Amino acid sequence: MSAVTTSNSFRPDIEGLRALAVSGVVAFHFGLTQLPGGFVGVDIFFVISGYLITRHLQQEIARHGTVNLWTFYARRARRLLPASLFVILVTLVAGYFILAPSEQQLYSKGALFASTYIINLWLIRWSLDYFAVDASNNPFIHFWSLSVEEQFYLAWPALLLLFARMRPGKHGVLLLMIGVAVISFALCAWLTTVSQPWAFYFSPLRAWEFALGGLASMAVLNNWSRRFSYSPAMGWLGLVMIIAAYLSVSEESAFPGFIALIPAAGTVMVLLSGVHESLLGPRRILALAPMQLTGKLSYSLYLWHWPVIVYGTMLIPDLTLIHRVLLLVLTFALSLFSYHFVENPIRQNKWLVAGTRRSLVFAGLLTVTGVTVAYASATLAKHNLTPQQQAILETAERPSAVRAKDKSCVLDLETVKPKPCVFGAQSSSETVVLFGDSHADHWSTPLVDIAEKDNLRLVTYLKSSCRATRITTRDSKLRREYTECNDWRELALKEILAMKPRTVIISQLAISNLPNEIGDPSEFAARKQQWAQGLKSTVETLGNAGINVVFIRDVPTHTSYLDKCVARALWQKRDPSVCDTPRAAAADDNDARIEEGIISGIKNARYVDMTNFFCSDTRCHAMIDGKLTFRDRHHIATPYAESLAAPLERAIFKQSIAGGVKVQPISDKNPEKRAAFQLQ
Repeated sequence: MSAVTTSNSFRPDIEGLRALAVSGVVAFHFGLTQLPGGFVGVDIFFVISGYLITRHLQQEIARHGTVNLWTFYARRARRLLPASLFVILVTLVAGYFILAPSEQQLYSKGALFASTYIINLWLIRWSLDYFAVDASNNPFIHFWSLSVEEQFYLAWPALLLLFARMRPGKHGVLLLMIGVAVISFALCAWLTTVSQPWAFYFSPLRAWEFALGGLASMAVLNNWSRRFSYSPAMGWLGLVMIIAAYLSVSEESAFPGFIALIPAAGTVMVLLSGVHESLLGPRRILALAPMQLTGKLSYSLYLWHWPVIVYGTMLIPDLTLIHRVLLLVLTFALSLFSYHFVENPIRQNKWLVAGTRRSLVFAGLLTVTGVTVAYASATLAKHNLTPQQQAILETAERPSAVRAKDKSCVLDLETVKPKPCVFGAQSSSETVVLFGDSHADHWSTPLVDIAEKDNLRLVTYLKSSCRATRITTRDSKLRREYTECNDWRELALKEILAMKPRTVIISQLAISNLPNEIGDPSEFAARKQQWAQGLKSTVETLGNAGINVVFIRDVPTHTSYLDKCVARALWQKRDPSVCDTPRAAAADDNDARIEEGIISGIKNARYVDMTNFFCSDTRCHAMIDGKLTFRDRHHIATPYAESLAAPLERAIFKQSIAGGVKVQPISDKNPEKRAAFQLQ
């Protein structure tokens, strides 16, 4: 026999589910690659919230025929806002010492939107911007799910109360929830393939997960177990579905969409199975002491873990396992502190509990405080934006010569029809073509200077994330095979062949990045062979037509975003050389030798290696001659690209660079120039 819990009973299995949810999220963000889908823990939280809130509201409607909305909002405010504001304030203060002023200014906006529970809307706009700064540096990005929950808490009670007052019949609320679930899920699944940021961040498109929890709650309240058996097997199956999602879903998946059904449905099954206190179900495992402690701290753990790992990675870019364990310990310590000294004391404060108006006024004060401090932080950051910091910011933001003329000259992901853009001497009989992706575009700045000086006609064929090599890759933003690239490449090659230019210059993202663009790592060896064949095919097509082909080796890829890293280093009074990357990690010389062997064996083709303008024998440098080398991890900063016009001209048009190139450190005791390097 198994006992059935009453609707008001404490459910230790729900606390265990919270532990499972937050553990997945923390493991994912702390870099546990064995759980690539740990982020779906957020979906578990959404279903649990829908279950608990619907249960509470339905019970109140059953007892009193209505819901006291203000009392409900007051309880939610006491539960969520104090800990949230505390984390926001501490994160802002810590950011003053860790982040560069330009980052402080930007992320203070995140703090402001987090304080007003609309950061998810800000992130939609940010995610849709192709040139948006790296989201992994934003210490407030995880507040998006809290904003979605707050928006749910605001709308759901009012909607249920409206239906209760309309008295639509016995199954009115049930039909409401089914309708919300079906419509929300259908739109979510559709937009996942059309505009994934909307499907991911927009609360109405996540409402189906809350509605699923609500339906599970109604099943328990209406004792549907008389008709359906909530067996232990259902709970185990649900748990398996959650674990399967953790193990199989990844950032490359079309998420949320249909895939989110797996953890959401699994959570519903565990919730329903837990109604029975069965010795055979997963309830006993979820009720274990470690799970209960973690579940109790789940809200605080979720709040703290992200800023801890973000700031930890900024201070120690190459985190070891020991570093990550220490950061996890720090996360638990901060969570325990805020739970016992902020979250619980304020939630249970007798003076606040005694008056709904007091709690609401207090919530308003917390919100105003968050907004005020965030605004003050942004203002202070603007004041601290010194000329040196401003110069780094302007360097990173300065577009290439092509983008400065017309951003559309570098095609977006979905455009197929080539757009040739002409620079230099428009009527010259000497035509040179630049062909490739954004890694060709960053060479456009010195090439435009060369074209103008030498009376050349420079024509560009450029497309974002699209190599000149004939190979099909997956695009991380489209989350599918990048077929538009294949179509554009063939059309561009056809136009280039018809143009019969003197020279075609090719540059593109290195093959060493290919593992990030294929679904199964075991396919890499075969894909590498396809890459070699595709590279040979493209270059031979041009070379056999009598066109000179110059293939520029790809630039190094740094471990950190150099604009931010250098700005932080200067703000922290550290040497910018801390942002250098070991050459072995930044530039794959073995793949380059293979690439050079392919090119050198093709008629009319040459291979140009400019790596020594970025790296010494051991390190690739963040600054050279006092200039920032890259605006991010692997796109050349435009001012530094300008300085390479003369050696690039010699390399491409004069066959070789006489005497070779060496990058040597300057022996200078001035901290600001210690990381500067000379070209000799």
